Amino acid sequence: MNKNNAKKRIDELRKQTEYYAKKYYDEDNPEISDFEYDMLMLELRNLENQYPELITKDSLTQKVGGTVKEGFNKVTHIVPLQSLQDVFDFESIYSFNEKMQSIAVERDKKLKYVVETKIDGLSVSLEYKNGKFVRGATRGNGLIGEDITKNLKTVKSIPKTLKEPIDIIVRGEVFIGTKEFEELNERRELEDEPLFANARNAAAGSLRQLDASITAQRPLDIFIFNVQKCDSIEFTSHYESLLYLEKIGFNVNPVKILCSNMEEVISAINKIGEERQNLSFGIDGAVIKVDDLNLRQIIGQTAKVPKWAIAYKYPPEKKETILKDIICQVGRTGVITPLAILEPVVVAGSTISKTTLHNEDFIKEKDLKIGDHIYIQKAGDVIPEVVGVIKEKRTGEEKDFEMPKNCPVCGAEVVREPGESASRCIGIECPARTLRNIVHFASREAMNIDGLGEAIIEQLLDKKLINNIADIYYLKLEDIASLKKEGKKFAQNLIDAINESKSNDLDKLICGLGIRNVGSKLAKILAKKFRNIDNLMNASIITLNQIEEIGEIIANNIYEFFRQEQTIDLIEKLKQSNVNMNYLKEDNNDERFYGKIFVLTGTLEKYTRDEASEIIENLGGKTSSSVSKKTDFVLAGEDAGSKLRKANELGVKVITEEEFENMIL
Repeated sequence: MNKNNAKKRIDELRKQTEYYAKKYYDEDNPEISDFEYDMLMLELRNLENQYPELITKDSLTQKVGGTVKEGFNKVTHIVPLQSLQDVFDFESIYSFNEKMQSIAVERDKKLKYVVETKIDGLSVSLEYKNGKFVRGATRGNGLIGEDITKNLKTVKSIPKTLKEPIDIIVRGEVFIGTKEFEELNERRELEDEPLFANARNAAAGSLRQLDASITAQRPLDIFIFNVQKCDSIEFTSHYESLLYLEKIGFNVNPVKILCSNMEEVISAINKIGEERQNLSFGIDGAVIKVDDLNLRQIIGQTAKVPKWAIAYKYPPEKKETILKDIICQVGRTGVITPLAILEPVVVAGSTISKTTLHNEDFIKEKDLKIGDHIYIQKAGDVIPEVVGVIKEKRTGEEKDFEMPKNCPVCGAEVVREPGESASRCIGIECPARTLRNIVHFASREAMNIDGLGEAIIEQLLDKKLINNIADIYYLKLEDIASLKKEGKKFAQNLIDAINESKSNDLDKLICGLGIRNVGSKLAKILAKKFRNIDNLMNASIITLNQIEEIGEIIANNIYEFFRQEQTIDLIEKLKQSNVNMNYLKEDNNDERFYGKIFVLTGTLEKYTRDEASEIIENLGGKTSSSVSKKTDFVLAGEDAGSKLRKANELGVKVITEEEFENMIL
């Protein structure tokens, strides 16, 4: 390749790698596999080595990927958190050893290596003062990271106090274990939330939450793998420093093999490769580090990577199998997911007999047919995925797959809305959706039945005391009391809460029915417009479309929902149990906020956000979750964050709670 063509290709590769790195590091939402990204980086590095005059400082070969997310404070690392040079063959490892050996011989040093697993997670620094954890930060761009101290304090394996009162900064990798990751994705699938692509991005996305309570719900763990700074102890060996870190209470990388020569290094890499599927955590390679810390200082580093370490990346294992069938599963919110039934095959140490095909579009993009010979591999060594079809093996007997028009569980209609990839069952009494439907119906924003939480609902369903929403209102005291030891008081309280919910206003019922895209705000609009449930059920598409806040898709959702036999039966049962079906509020002629849009941020003293929103809406205004040029007022309470900054940037009027009260008097 001549220099002009090389420059053109280098420019293309830089754009591609910058884009994919942004998706991976900043958005925690990768679009290609690690292996595909590594191959792009390898091609870029090889071309730059061939034409060094084309190397620029902004190339990802010269800097660490990642930026600081808005909303976090910046942390300047006292010791930079560098990346590692990746290699993909043993020849490169031998070449690395020759360089290290020549420097060691010149300095009359005995060369040893430590081989460790390269944990697939998010790199962080932890700072301790007098043995107390005081600050934690992400790697960021290597020089500046994000202060995520609050989030890291929720990680149980990070010690808050060390066994010795020492000042020290260490580096580690936060990750989610293999089993925990599978369980996390299973829960997300049941809730129809997007699946995490791999364990690394699940960990990164969890740690970079602005709300630490979300981080606390994720099964995060950490392995420490380096001392970044410690003035009170002068370590000479990396391996010995790891043993010391274990002694004072850190959860250190359990795979650390001290090697005296290259034969032992290669053996260690092969051993890790053979055992990687038995590890309880995901890895994406093996790291080879010079053990002598004084020798490391002599060897040095570049702006991006240390010269005394490299990372060997294992190739992804891909296997051929047969797509025997495609069946459909129904999630708790009605999303229908195609599932591939495979001829069982061992991939990366696990027997794979089925895997998700995500949605109809995925099947079409891959051009999958039942009976095809296909390739599968494990994404991030965890999730089995279909990566391609072996079309030359087709016999003509393969069959096309079609998404069902009716739910395979309850027979209700299956719909796919424009712009969405998911197909859904819209049957409100579909057994596959029952738990989610009832949990939503009893929730605070809907019928607000105090005490009827998910755990109690699960018990009621398991004991077949309820089968649908309406059955709640036919429960007997003894039914509920049987769920708990000495449960009579609890049962009476729950019966009282159920009876109290019967007198809720119409909007609460509409919201509780779980109509697609109809939340509490739209439920209030529909209740006020139609006045009772029968009027809403009989409303035409044209009438629904004429409501300003409702578009064609939502109008169709509402119309189709009330045409279902299951819905009609449910409403009748609710009527028979004396649940209110009418709009009870008196019409308010005070429209002082008509046409005005409010955004609420921070903590208010006298109102919850729901209460403040209701006041605004009762006075003809609207509330929004984001600030834009169309926003009229931002009501800011204590600890207002990015929304307040955005309002100031756009020149939107910011009001205090006191000013808001004056406006509503």
